[in-house]
Amino acid sequence: MNWVTHIINFLWGLWGWFCFVAACLITLLGALLVPGLHRRQKLVTLAARMVFVAAGVKVTIRGIDNLPTDSCVVVANHASYLDGPLLKGFLPARFGFVIKGEMRDIPVVHFLLRRSGSKFVERKEITGSTRDARQLVKAAQGGESLGFFPEGTFLLEPGVGRFRPGAFVAAIKGVMPVVPIAISGTRQMMPSRQFLPRMADLTIDILPAIAPGDDDFASTRKLAEACRQSILSVLDEPDLLDFES
Repeated sequence: MNWVTHIINFLWGLWGWFCFVAACLITLLGALLVPGLHRRQKLVTLAARMVFVAAGVKVTIRGIDNLPTDSCVVVANHASYLDGPLLKGFLPARFGFVIKGEMRDIPVVHFLLRRSGSKFVERKEITGSTRDARQLVKAAQGGESLGFFPEGTFLLEPGVGRFRPGAFVAAIKGVMPVVPIAISGTRQMMPSRQFLPRMADLTIDILPAIAPGDDDFASTRKLAEACRQSILSVLDEPDLLDFES
């Protein structure tokens, strides 16, 4: 890679950050002034999508017809900080995403996410985790559409790890189908420990829904593994559970 390419990538990375910061400021203003959760969700969806459009990122969405029009739970692999904004921008606005509880410690971020319909899950403290899990089940039973990254975090190494049970408990309790989603390209665009994004094409594969009421998928473990294998079937990354002892 010559120095001209380095400069182009560097400038594009700065432009990408500028687009993201501008979208955040617009969204923050909207969260303060726009009444009604549904309107705020539409605003956040539009702002998130414009980050990728303004940066000239090619986003391909496949299988959109697999997404139910009624309430459902979506679960996606997690490879980058870009995964959340990407799905928020290109899925219907009605989805509220489940965010790690540590985001509560950042007041502005917590306010923005909460006002746009996001939910929070405590991962370290048992009492908080139990409380948050009950709230997710209540939201699911109330018919809210929820989005999860059930791996809980992402790593530098490619692959799909173990899925935590929260999304699948919520789906079973809320009697909602689970839609697996495979995200490709975000790890190449902005991998762990990298500050500036680099140019890459992104793909969202929305896979056939799995109904938790089916006998074969009655348990959270079976449902989680069925969704994980569905994602792995289209994702060009290894199964990290194969490397566990």
